[in-house]
Amino acid sequence: MRIGEVIGTVTLNRWHPSLAGARFKLVVPLSLAHLRGQARKPAEEITVFDQLGAGVGHWIAFSEGREAAMPFYPEDKPLDAYCAAILDSVYLPEPDAAPAEPPEPPAPSQTAHASANRTL
Repeated sequence: MRIGEVIGTVTLNRWHPSLAGARFKLVVPLSLAHLRGQARKPAEEITVFDQLGAGVGHWIAFSEGREAAMPFYPEDKPLDAYCAAILDSVYLPEPDAAPAEPPEPPAPSQTAHASANRTL
């Protein structure tokens, strides 16, 4: 799954019958550096199948390859990229921030402890 920004709509003259009722969006994939504002947007664009109604300027989460067609399984759809979500916000921790302490593991239960000490 990747994050991208919708920059336009693709208009098709003909389409596969299974793709009727949705739109194709032109999307620029964004890297972590782009999301942090540390790099310019790349020149690469990708066409994404969109049933959610994303508009120009929206950030979306999209999947590519075989995973793009999996939401429609067992129906076959000739897709290479699928819009899975329209993102309201994206939280990025500060790059210098120290990683948070991992939570304490749960205490082992009496049953698990007893079975771990059993010899076979």
